[in-house]
Amino acid sequence: MDGKGVPAGLAAVADSAAELICGDGGSVRAYEELLDAVVRRAGRDRVGLAEALRPVADHWSGLHRPRTRAAQRLLAVVRAAVQPVGAEPRAARAGGGDWLETCQHEAARLVIDERVAEVCGWLRDGVTVPMLLAAPSRAGGAVDPRDLVMRLTEYERAGARPGPADLGQALLRCGGGGPVDCEVLRAAAELTLPEGPRVAAWLRQGGLPRPEWTVEQEPGPPQPPSRRRGARVGRRVLVGTGELPGRGDFPRTFWPLFRRFEPLIGCRHLLLGHRERHAAAVLPWHPEIVAARMLAEVAGTADQDGPGNAGGAEFLPALAASEGPPGPAVHLALAYGLGAGPDADREAAAAALTALAARDRLDGALLGGELARLVLLGTLRLPVVTESLRAAAGTASAGAAGSGAAGGGAGVVWPVLAAALPGLLAAVRAGALPRHHPPLLSLAADCARDSGARGTVVGVEELAGRPGSSQAVREARRLRNTLAAA
Repeated sequence: MDGKGVPAGLAAVADSAAELICGDGGSVRAYEELLDAVVRRAGRDRVGLAEALRPVADHWSGLHRPRTRAAQRLLAVVRAAVQPVGAEPRAARAGGGDWLETCQHEAARLVIDERVAEVCGWLRDGVTVPMLLAAPSRAGGAVDPRDLVMRLTEYERAGARPGPADLGQALLRCGGGGPVDCEVLRAAAELTLPEGPRVAAWLRQGGLPRPEWTVEQEPGPPQPPSRRRGARVGRRVLVGTGELPGRGDFPRTFWPLFRRFEPLIGCRHLLLGHRERHAAAVLPWHPEIVAARMLAEVAGTADQDGPGNAGGAEFLPALAASEGPPGPAVHLALAYGLGAGPDADREAAAAALTALAARDRLDGALLGGELARLVLLGTLRLPVVTESLRAAAGTASAGAAGSGAAGGGAGVVWPVLAAALPGLLAAVRAGALPRHHPPLLSLAADCARDSGARGTVVGVEELAGRPGSSQAVREARRLRNTLAAA
């Protein structure tokens, strides 16, 4: 942008807005920093902020719109900041009383949209607050309790009241990291804002409790793809979550996050592109709640065809970066991602796998078991999964130049393969799979070699002991010998 006559601070806000809106909305931190900067600057120099952001709004004044939901939301904030205060009739404003819950799969998006609508409402009405309470303290979206209490103290000094959506999001991002420091709890209890007792109670209880969950397979025998959409019926494994207490203290648009989630109840919203990194940041201490609601959409990247299923590749790495512990929903999301059709989704799944392992949060046995189950259901294609795991392992194909030279990821992938192989080998013996997949056995042998794995894998000895020299038998012998090496 031109920037002539614009103070350096405002020019930086405008430059950031232009970059993020023309891109994909940016990282959680960059996106939130821009929202916070606009809110802060609006309270100091609303006229100057409007002039600085006007070129950004004018750039998007035609029929074209940003390509991602996150960028579209930022553009809505920029447009609200550029408009004169009170220029838009209240009845025409987004959000508010006409909200109707239509689908629990949209739960995270509803929270994100409500908070942006609240910010836009402040800008249009001329309401100023010192800062956003929910601005993350960490890259994954979490808010430190100390930061939240300090921000609320600033609200007291300024005579401002927290927005329901911003405070609600701040609480959902806060308090999941174990016992809160006594000094912070004391400061929270001393807040004189009407919201002070609620915040103090939330921090004392440790934030939102973790729900119970159930792992459920679609009922009925697996069916082939339908002609209409290509969906495989009866071939998905999904996760449901139990009801959580306390929803009445939050805006109604937050309530779907608290409701019991029943994964086998379908709806028309499943493939509308709700997967984005900002969805994971809604509940950074509870990736399971978000993953469970997104799981059917992630599965669609693996068992449905067509360009409409691409996108949202940043969602899985964002889940892996969450502060809270991963469970069955996160690991199933990884499994579907490893078998996805779009290259970007498979790459994102491989990156998420290694990121979880780097934080010692990957349950290789759980992931391997789910991969085997989904392959046997026909949901995932074994060659696709094998290539994704090889990419995560960083191991060249057997016989290729440089084989085993980059074995840093082999120790990550080996537990996954060790858990998946017994079920897959048994399925071939029982006739549930037509044949062995030699590339998977080759990858297992490479990973066992490069990670120094020892022991046995059920079914490998039997296959390795067969007569003949087929590729599957040769790779099984290589794996057996590697695992038995002194």
